Amino acid sequence: MAISASMVKQLREQTGAGMMDCKKALTETDGDMEQAVNYLREKGISKAAKKADRVAAEGLTYVTSSGNKAVIVEVNAETDFVAKNENFQSLVKTIADFLLDKEPADVESALAVEVEEGTTLEGFINDQIAKIGEKISLRRFQILHKNDNAAFGEYLHMGGSIGVLLLVEGTTDHTIAKDLAMHVAAIKPTYVSREEVPAEETEQEREVLKQQALNEGKPEHIVEKMIEGRLGKYFEQICLLDQEFVKDTDQKVSQYVKDQGVTVNTFLRYEVGEGIEKKEDNFAEEVMSQVKK
Repeated sequence: MAISASMVKQLREQTGAGMMDCKKALTETDGDMEQAVNYLREKGISKAAKKADRVAAEGLTYVTSSGNKAVIVEVNAETDFVAKNENFQSLVKTIADFLLDKEPADVESALAVEVEEGTTLEGFINDQIAKIGEKISLRRFQILHKNDNAAFGEYLHMGGSIGVLLLVEGTTDHTIAKDLAMHVAAIKPTYVSREEVPAEETEQEREVLKQQALNEGKPEHIVEKMIEGRLGKYFEQICLLDQEFVKDTDQKVSQYVKDQGVTVNTFLRYEVGEGIEKKEDNFAEEVMSQVKK
């Protein structure tokens, strides 16, 4: 398979490895990006634990609750200038309140719900596009429900560049829940606990760690012990309960929630534009294309 410059560039951005190392990794894996990431990690060239998300789209996240339900939402715009606009911020809040009230199943369903007679949410957003002057889109949302002995942790970072909605059970103290939500915003775990990590993901990581140890020349009889130790470090990166608590790094989150007598049910973390690739314009090529017309 021919290895393109864009593939090498993508792998470099994901792993931080050098250009020639990335090209070799892609060549060795026949252009398979995921295998190439693992190849670089096994060689000790990259320490990337997972694919890096390229944050490109602008907009805001927002979190709000009412009684025993809460919603987290992301609404995208084209520029950060619009994201700072009061009209756009008001629009995002209006959309969040609407979603919390109507509880549609997904984005497609939400856009078809009537905001008022004869106007769907999609039509309402399109009207705002005409006023604000940029393309605006409802990208995603999720609604959580709780019982009476539970609390929502709601946190917005930098005015909404990152939003977290977290649910703890065993308390109605929103302060505890918010502190945990702030931790999630800062440290970016993927799962609540090790039990949530899919078996295939754990096995894949174990295999990568095994190859790393063997490539370091470690004797096979101690490799397994090394793997378990390093696997523990991996879980600390991705599992909330295994992480050092940001407000007290002398204890892990698991100890903090135990001391508070609560359990973390789930969390949702939205970062504006994560996973969306922004179109890269080549100014020189654009100028030349106009000249040649």
